[in-house]
Amino acid sequence: MRNMKRAVCSILAAALWAGCASEKPEHQEKQEKQAKLAAEAKISQADAQKTALERVPGGVVKESEIEKEHGRLIWSFDITTPDSKDIKEVEVDAATGEVVAVETESADKEAKEKD
Repeated sequence: MRNMKRAVCSILAAALWAGCASEKPEHQEKQEKQAKLAAEAKISQADAQKTALERVPGGVVKESEIEKEHGRLIWSFDITTPDSKDIKEVEVDAATGEVVAVETESADKEAKEKD
């Protein structure tokens, strides 16, 4: 009976481990999705970032991503400036290179979006 319990526990542990090992970490899935979307873009991330920074003089890119938004492929940049705690989000069309939106978000709102 004791050996049977050990065998069952070993089988369950192996199944649990195999299930966990087969799942991709969330950050890896996000990186793969970002790479796939970036491959579809006509405008490189570097060019889009240059365009975004022209809208926020003295700004530094804190975070960037590419995403589909309202049927459009968009490079999105969160930009900070030394004189403000607010974050400027600048969106650049990945097909045309045009700035499609500039929004100011408070640091608190940005933190809540991350959660």
